Amino acid sequence: MGTITTTDGTEIFYKDWGTGQPIVFSHGWPLSADDWDTAMMFFLLHGYRVIAADRRGHGRSTQTSGGHDMDHYADDLAAVTAHLDLQNAVHVGHSTGGGEVAHYIARHGESRVARAVLISSVPPLMLKTDANPGGLPKEVFDGLQDQVATNRTRFYRDFASGPFYGYNRPGAQPSEAIIDNWWRQGMMGGAKAHYDGIVAFSQTDFTEDLKKINVPVLVMHGDDDQVVPYADSGPLTAKLVKNGTLKTYHGYPHGMPTTHADVINADLLAWLQS
Repeated sequence: MGTITTTDGTEIFYKDWGTGQPIVFSHGWPLSADDWDTAMMFFLLHGYRVIAADRRGHGRSTQTSGGHDMDHYADDLAAVTAHLDLQNAVHVGHSTGGGEVAHYIARHGESRVARAVLISSVPPLMLKTDANPGGLPKEVFDGLQDQVATNRTRFYRDFASGPFYGYNRPGAQPSEAIIDNWWRQGMMGGAKAHYDGIVAFSQTDFTEDLKKINVPVLVMHGDDDQVVPYADSGPLTAKLVKNGTLKTYHGYPHGMPTTHADVINADLLAWLQS
């Protein structure tokens, strides 16, 4: 584990374990690198080098006032990859992290990148617009911001207990440990970063970023995702990249890398070895 300081003075915390081909994990909003612990251990034990950083304003990284946008997120990721001199890396992003990965590759090129994996990810665009009629209304995201600004601790508990992991579905068996860990990670980060981050993940249009990606891309998405609805995300992303593979998981929730870690990690490993 270590830290780097970016050009604007932000300290970014990262984990770096093992040797072998690097897999770099980018986490979702409003979490931290800890959300990838199970996946990191799985791939570490399968001979990979695994790296994950806390996004600026999240986890153990600096709670900056500004810079909570996709350009800064991508540049911070580039700073970590350059600092560690990563080559032939696989970039895996969940949710907001998938947007970060797409923007990083488009903005900084593919010289260090071998493949990309976008899991339950926000691209191409979450917001409903004239050009994206299947998106979610801005009022949805305004409501999220209001809850972050007024009662973040309650909101985070409710979000993890409900739609994020699909625990609000009939027959679901909520895990208090998973809910507690989600809340813990969220509360480690800064309210300002999380507030601004909602705009970053919902209003950034990744369409042109996706078109620039030439490396193989695996798109993994559950068709019961209540946070990033399936129809307007996974299938569209897989079509926009030049070399995309879509893998759809029937009934899986947004947080499927945690709730179905055994399936997701095994499928990802199989794709990497194919």
